[in-house]
Amino acid sequence: MLFCLFFQVMLNQTSVTEFLLLPVTDIQVLQPVLFGVFLAIYIVNLAANGAILRVVISDPRLHSPMYFFLGNLSCVDICFSTASLPKMMENVLSTHRAISFSGCISQLHFFHFMGSREAMLLAVMGFDRFVAICKPLHYTLIMNPQVCIQMALTVWIIGFFHALLHSVMTSRLNFCGSNHIHHFICDMKPLLELACGNTELNQWLVNTVTGTIATGSCFLTFLSYFYIIIYLFFKTHSCSTLHKALSTCASHFLVVVLFHVPGVFVYIHPASRSSMDQDQISAIMYNVVTPMLNPLIYTLRNKEVKGALRRVISRSQC
Repeated sequence: MLFCLFFQVMLNQTSVTEFLLLPVTDIQVLQPVLFGVFLAIYIVNLAANGAILRVVISDPRLHSPMYFFLGNLSCVDICFSTASLPKMMENVLSTHRAISFSGCISQLHFFHFMGSREAMLLAVMGFDRFVAICKPLHYTLIMNPQVCIQMALTVWIIGFFHALLHSVMTSRLNFCGSNHIHHFICDMKPLLELACGNTELNQWLVNTVTGTIATGSCFLTFLSYFYIIIYLFFKTHSCSTLHKALSTCASHFLVVVLFHVPGVFVYIHPASRSSMDQDQISAIMYNVVTPMLNPLIYTLRNKEVKGALRRVISRSQC
């Protein structure tokens, strides 16, 4: 009810009632192929992340901080891709690629909500691995259930209000000219290109607030893994222990690189027509590909998750 009233107020402040999104490709022969690829990616995303959520919740052996945050990551990945991928698939086959003003602001909100939450969650997961490897004797004390829940809630709250800030500030802009968004999703930079009037405050929020969350989370995550690597090489004398720890961190680190590199690239460089074309490629990477790869990376490289999945499958077949 509150969101409906909010969107009604927004509609009264601009002459644009809908936006037209770009197609992922203008080549008609490729459109059915792309639809099939996106559909397959979305199904794998839902199935794989859903499977991880199920085993993390149902298997007592996975009731630890690491898998608690992994379950949170799977939930975020499902929501992240759902915020934009279904609309992208619809637009691949549609000739009228319109999205309502309120639908665009909603997509913008959930896109930034889940994106910022995933960035911060990866930083939390990096800190969890740092404590587990570098402070093993204090791990259960530092990463107790209450602390884990508080960290997860903090990430949810910060992500929500960060997205709300952008959606409110964007909705207050007046869109009086073209309604053709130079992107296949509703994101901040292409929307600001269409706004009439002064958008300096909005640009500042993108560069400062979103940039701080993106680069800050990236820096803290890489810092955690840097300390882990230094600690392992100088403090660990057992090759098997070193290999096991590095193997666990490798999957985490790969997920971090796949998400942060294109994400940080989008929000640290100034907007231009050529940069927006590059942003579209980056958006596909961290919004479509990465949420699908995350569960596969964790599953293929984690014996405990694979074992839990086998137990769930064997129970379902009985």
